[in-house]
Amino acid sequence: MEYNSKHVEQKWQNFWSENKSFEPSDEQTKDKKYILSMFPYPSGRIHMGHVRNYCLGDAFARFYRKENYNVLHPIGWDSFGMPAENAAIKHNLHPKKWTYENIDYMRDELRALGLSFSESREFATSDELYTRWEQEFIIKMFEEGLLYRKSTTVNWCPHDLTVLANEQLEEGCCWRCGTEVVQKEMPGYYVGITKYAQELLDDLSSLEDTWPSQVLTMQENWIGRSEGLEFEFELSKDSRYKLNREFKKYSVFTTRPDTIYGVSYSALAPEHPIVKYIVDNKLLPEKKINAIKAMQKVSERDRATQDKEGVSLEIDVIHPLTGENIPVWVANFVLASYGGGAVMAVPAHDQRDFEFASQYDLAIKQVIQGSEGLIENPSEAFTGEGELINSESFTGLKNTKAKKAIIYHFEQNSIGTKKVNFKLRDWGVSRQRYWGAPIPFVHCDDCGLVAEKSENLPIALPEDVEITGEGNPLDTHPTWKHTTCPCCGKPAVRETDTLDTFVQSSWYFLRYATNPKVWNEEGISKADSDYWMDVDQYIGGIEHAILHLLYARFFTKVLNDLGYTNSREPFKRLLTQGMVLKDGAKMSKSKGNVVDPDLIVEKYGADTARMFILFAAPPTKELEWNDSAVEGSFKFIKKFYERASNVTAKGIEEFKNIDHSSLSKEEKEARRKVYEALQKSNDVFEKTYAFNTLIAASMEAMNALQAQNNEAVWAEGYYILTNILEPVIPHACWDLANGLFQRENFNNSLEVKEEVFALDSIALAVTINGKKRAEIEVSPDASKEDILAQAKEVASKWLEGKDIIKEIVVPNKLVNLVIKG
Repeated sequence: MEYNSKHVEQKWQNFWSENKSFEPSDEQTKDKKYILSMFPYPSGRIHMGHVRNYCLGDAFARFYRKENYNVLHPIGWDSFGMPAENAAIKHNLHPKKWTYENIDYMRDELRALGLSFSESREFATSDELYTRWEQEFIIKMFEEGLLYRKSTTVNWCPHDLTVLANEQLEEGCCWRCGTEVVQKEMPGYYVGITKYAQELLDDLSSLEDTWPSQVLTMQENWIGRSEGLEFEFELSKDSRYKLNREFKKYSVFTTRPDTIYGVSYSALAPEHPIVKYIVDNKLLPEKKINAIKAMQKVSERDRATQDKEGVSLEIDVIHPLTGENIPVWVANFVLASYGGGAVMAVPAHDQRDFEFASQYDLAIKQVIQGSEGLIENPSEAFTGEGELINSESFTGLKNTKAKKAIIYHFEQNSIGTKKVNFKLRDWGVSRQRYWGAPIPFVHCDDCGLVAEKSENLPIALPEDVEITGEGNPLDTHPTWKHTTCPCCGKPAVRETDTLDTFVQSSWYFLRYATNPKVWNEEGISKADSDYWMDVDQYIGGIEHAILHLLYARFFTKVLNDLGYTNSREPFKRLLTQGMVLKDGAKMSKSKGNVVDPDLIVEKYGADTARMFILFAAPPTKELEWNDSAVEGSFKFIKKFYERASNVTAKGIEEFKNIDHSSLSKEEKEARRKVYEALQKSNDVFEKTYAFNTLIAASMEAMNALQAQNNEAVWAEGYYILTNILEPVIPHACWDLANGLFQRENFNNSLEVKEEVFALDSIALAVTINGKKRAEIEVSPDASKEDILAQAKEVASKWLEGKDIIKEIVVPNKLVNLVIKG
């Protein structure tokens, strides 16, 4: 039987589609498994990262279906976003047309891989029905105070007429058009994720055994909980006058109150209000003003990798305990988003502060000493534990105790308070874009900001727009934004900002869990959510380990509090896949190292693509593309398919009653290898994720099968191997299992037979003074005396005339004879 991948794959893909083979049952009686891979952006073509992600998810889904679970394995499209508008500008094509044509093309590509997605639950986040329900709970979040509007300073591109995130700045310029960005005060919408900061942090403990530790650490660091002291630095009298009495003081947060007597300067973020006031009013020499402006144009993320830079603001603050004047600087290492954007700098005990002080020749005052005592002319900050020195009444205290004592002193004298701080900031969700979900609010001159009525949802995008890249076309549309106030009925204007696309990807898993039969009536079915949630296995790239996962966790908690679901955490288990590389670099068009999955499928077939992507490396590791390994996968599938001719009707009739004790050594070895592969399969899906080891074990089993001729052993081998390889190479396995066993082996949970692991004999190495000289085979229950006797016999020529001074038997491994001379 010759292997023809095109014929086999088309046959079974048609069968699966016609028979709706992968639809979850509406009967919620069986145990369930919800398997989900992060959904794709419909950019036009799938890439090898997609192939890896979806083949991993598909393997889990297929495994659990054969284990008799009710499996939900959906796919959809994260379809809003700026790339569609860029394509519209480039190709003079409407973003909606471009997006949905790409979806049609990519759906066919995914289908060609034989991925077992539910077809009925597919949707795009740009579908108006999805927008309708999202707008409903956005309004509820607004009503609960979890979504609010405020003005803040943003990065504004005067060419594209849009706001840019810090991450979209390139050396102070717009990433898309290269125009120099300006700072502009603008209103925007914010989600109160900080209200959930402690719960988001605490609940990470429930994921410790099922999420990668590095992801938990990344989430923990992003939330950034810290305990410390908050107090205010008062500006000196001269400094207040210099700032035209606009400012009297500013707030500082520190996690090291024990070092407060070592403060030698204070540093402000480039975005701090005092710094902005100084720049706007040109209260410093032009050279300094220009240096500060240059800092303000660089994103916080990029500043973190720069050398430490600063500018003296030529103002002072007063130390709250000593009354000394402390110079104030602006520094690029201070984050506006943490602790009020101001720090007390203690260079003797903070390496960052030390480097800055050393560069600008600022004082370094040691106030904690370790066992070595006072350090003269230090080359780095002392960050260890020790006793306070130079700290007035606190001198002599252990610094760990001094932290509490100094906080207590501040609170007793009403000059500061103990405070918990988080790096996490409220999430700005408004974007000045056309291709996004409209924010469902109306601006009324009389009523202010008003939520739209639920019966008027969805607020859909108008399609008669021209995308030029200059501003948001919703602002200039002649009719769309003009409406009536839902409260008073007077003329009003719709909000023209649209939602950040992270919002859509923060609840899509709850939409999948809702039966499509009630999609019109319910955005999220609580009954369905109770059955399907939480997602049992989530798969996606490590690059989404922070924001997407954090936002999804946050939205799940909010939607629970709003009554939509009983779930508090979205994903039970998480697998983060590594990148696909070629020639040591991530695949990208710009590097010219992209491998087109369509060409691989066309040349070798989908099963080959799937086997290679799962075999080449453990899923959490980077995968280096290898053309010869692709060819090797194809050759194995071809051999596996064509050697099935060794399975006979007689073998199929007899294999369930094999008498293992009567088999030859080769036949027993073949069975042992097959059942080792079965054991490996169970471990892979429940524990290790190491699909490469499952495939390797299956290859070993095939080699062992070919070393014997027992028809029953061949039949048993294929009964098991077509089952355990089905998640990897489904088309070939369905064809073989259907022809040989009428797929009976897909409906039964296979059990490992312990009899196959019983050994007739054990091979032991015989070593003389640690050097291998021979090998013996002994019975598993052979006595130590028998083993030594046999070992001495085979090693007799090395023992002749020698005295044995020590005899060592390592069970199931070796015999070592130590000789003298």
